[in-house]
Amino acid sequence: MKRARLIRFRIDFGEHSNIGPGKIALLEGIRTHRSLSEAARSMGISYRRAWLLLDSLNQSFNLPATINSRGGRGGGGAEVTTFGNLLIERYREAERKLNVVAEECLREVRAQVNTRGSVSARRIPVSKKIRKRT
Repeated sequence: MKRARLIRFRIDFGEHSNIGPGKIALLEGIRTHRSLSEAARSMGISYRRAWLLLDSLNQSFNLPATINSRGGRGGGGAEVTTFGNLLIERYREAERKLNVVAEECLREVRAQVNTRGSVSARRIPVSKKIRKRT
């Protein structure tokens, strides 16, 4: 059985310059579908949300992550640039490395994860609850 990723993270390069799992997934979707609208649809987000994420990404760096062409009769499109591919590769590399470190550091904790069902479905008797002291 494949283990879930432990780490989901965002990298802040500056006040309004960051990348995280959503922007990287969007870039990967654009790379696959060659279309912002198709990438958005595959992620289950609105075109507007996808456009805002992509605009934020392209405004964050001196080099664009994508090149877009206008829609119309033949349809538009989007292409991930060399820099966009570098963002994807480096983010995924950092993610792999962080997950290795997290796995090592949290091995004993992960062994205690309840795999029998939802935590919220389990009832804790009132007598066992910790009450806040006033």
